[in-house]
Amino acid sequence: MSKVAVVYWSGTGNTEAMANAVLDGIKEAGAEGALFTPGEFDSSKVGEFDAIAFGCPSMGAEQLEEAEFEPMFNELESSLSGKKVALFGSYGWGDGEWMRNWDEQIRADGAIIATDFVICNDAPDEDAIAACKALGAALV
Repeated sequence: MSKVAVVYWSGTGNTEAMANAVLDGIKEAGAEGALFTPGEFDSSKVGEFDAIAFGCPSMGAEQLEEAEFEPMFNELESSLSGKKVALFGSYGWGDGEWMRNWDEQIRADGAIIATDFVICNDAPDEDAIAACKALGAALV
């Protein structure tokens, strides 16, 4: 059975709702999934999973959350080569630049991109929840 981690940071609950939908998609596809916050996940855990979904909202000038998520991600980034990965997150302004930059970054790290990233403006609607479930299934 495939084992997939969903690692996310959420300030308002929007990205958390997306993370839960990703987890639902993983389970509906028949795999084992686990949710983690940045404080619960690091490079020592990467090898325990067949795939990882990372979720983080856009913060500041369209960037990853700097206090918890970005330091955790930077620490494990070198472990992503050859790992199946997908990205998701919410935003309240901008045009998704943070996600395009992050997608380029994980591609440069040698990660295997399981599917296109999923972003939504503010709270995820039905379409965004469905896209998150599909993202989870693509990681299985």
